Amino acid sequence: MPLTGEYKPSTADWARTQAEEYEASQGAKANTLRGVPIIVLTTVGAKSGALRKTALMRVEHDGRYLVVASKGGAHDEPKWAENMRRHPHVELQDGATKRDYTARELTGDERALWWTRAAEVWPDYDNYQKRTDRQIAIFLLEPRTE
Repeated sequence: MPLTGEYKPSTADWARTQAEEYEASQGAKANTLRGVPIIVLTTVGAKSGALRKTALMRVEHDGRYLVVASKGGAHDEPKWAENMRRHPHVELQDGATKRDYTARELTGDERALWWTRAAEVWPDYDNYQKRTDRQIAIFLLEPRTE
């Protein structure tokens, strides 16, 4: 069941523009960052309940996706991480395909495996982790069956 609610665009012009162009073109435009494919994640705001859209690196394996709350190694994490902890039902658009997923924060060996996959796609993730004292949260998105 697709997410419903009011869309509140990002306050960052570049992020808003990329997510909106990607979505409007069904992934035909604004679909890379420094040559690497992206996806658009839609979350429900933890406080506002509004829909939030974020362009993120495409890390996919066997129909499941990983999203990395790196924020470039900042000391605070992106707001969408808390959104997913509170509301794990999310939408992900990969090209023209948009589906519902359930987000689950990873730990332990499963986290280590998926972190390696993420760093293969975007090697800067390892550098981002070195810049911050927090462990960068990662979330596995699995297709919803309802």
